[in-house]
Amino acid sequence: MNKKLISWLIILAVGCGIWFTPVPAGVDPNAWHLLAVFVATVLGLILEPIPMGAVAICGIAATAVTGTLTIKESLTGFSNHVIWLIVMAFFISRAFIKSGLGARIGYIFMKLMGKRTLTLSYGLLLTDTLLAPAIPSNTARTGGIVFPLANSVADAYGSRADEGTSKKLGSFLMTTVFNGTTITGAMFLTGMAANPLAAKLAGDMGIEITWGGWALAAIVPGIVSLIAMPLIAYMINKPEITATPQAPQIAAKALADMGKVKLSEWVTLGTFIALIALWIGGPSFGLNGTTAAMIGLIILVNANVLSWDDVLKEKGAWNTLVWFSALVMMATFLNKLGLIKWFGTSIAATLTGLDWPTALASLVVIYFFIHYAFASQTAHVAALYSVFLAVAVQMGAPGVMAALIFGMVSNLMGCGTHYGAGPAPILFGAGHTSLPKWWGIGLVMGISQLLIWGVVGGIWWKVIGLY
Repeated sequence: MNKKLISWLIILAVGCGIWFTPVPAGVDPNAWHLLAVFVATVLGLILEPIPMGAVAICGIAATAVTGTLTIKESLTGFSNHVIWLIVMAFFISRAFIKSGLGARIGYIFMKLMGKRTLTLSYGLLLTDTLLAPAIPSNTARTGGIVFPLANSVADAYGSRADEGTSKKLGSFLMTTVFNGTTITGAMFLTGMAANPLAAKLAGDMGIEITWGGWALAAIVPGIVSLIAMPLIAYMINKPEITATPQAPQIAAKALADMGKVKLSEWVTLGTFIALIALWIGGPSFGLNGTTAAMIGLIILVNANVLSWDDVLKEKGAWNTLVWFSALVMMATFLNKLGLIKWFGTSIAATLTGLDWPTALASLVVIYFFIHYAFASQTAHVAALYSVFLAVAVQMGAPGVMAALIFGMVSNLMGCGTHYGAGPAPILFGAGHTSLPKWWGIGLVMGISQLLIWGVVGGIWWKVIGLY
């Protein structure tokens, strides 16, 4: 049997197994049947017998064909404004790549900070941090911009995986860049594709998360993490080459080849700054974040930074629209039909007697390490975010704080494996780090991040009044 057929048999077996299991007392039969379709769809996104978007269409069709939902209800995900925010952000991110602004920013930091290996790693992380609010695909910004910069420096210093010289520089840079992108993704609502999904799921529970609110909550623990992580990596995965005097020269040559800043770059930069301002201040005068993103796209198209063909060819955005809509639709109706509340009540019963800080900390640790079983952050968020948030709230945790914590951890948890986050296969696939070493570094980084965000974040969230 081929892999595709085996995957489908597993998906159908799990879906049918849940469907035909007796419905628990107090649960709407339609909610239970929707759970079966939802779990099968999430499993399909993990196993990918066919592309993700096609799996999502199968899930949408299944909800209508089985009569679990009406076709009108099955298609409601496509009208969700949060989904369109992430789609717009994908289009805007294309302007950074097409105009060359993203690469220019990276080369500027490399030129300024590239003389030593450690400072070079900080330059790469600063590049990622500046791009994170505008490029919601951590895979796109890492694979398309940051990884090529790091790889070019490693190659220039003779650190090549096929020659067995990764310890010189390549291993350190790849693991640092990877762990950095899990942090930068956690710092912004638009930093990773699944973040808006988390915000939408929280919204369905009456907990509002704004772009500015997320950024404010994440900025202090995020900065501390970005400072600490390369130092930790330097201690546990120290490169043989600790000085990189040629890196600024490489960057200077690349910048010279690029020439003066083009008009398209200035327009992209101006649009980006305006968007950040609107995402932070827009809600105060009634401007939705999605509307702001649409305005940004209109500016870029009218200024000829992007063509409409560029928009049509942005496959990642359209693919995200489809699978995102399917997951949001199912998660929304699971909540409306009362299943999330039922799950939350059932799990909360097992935590009786714990105060809310202890219960929340326990749930966060479980949520984090369960990710070893997932090959997708989005699938993890879709499957478990609402349940864990519901339990935390029922145990007395402040809703907004709990929602933000699980959203941020949904990024940080990707550090553990070579498959748990989009950029992981790209950076691990460069061949500079063995699998045991990658997992070992990921475990150390994961524990470190939980401690930093738990302690520093806990103090900061108290200061800004989240609890």
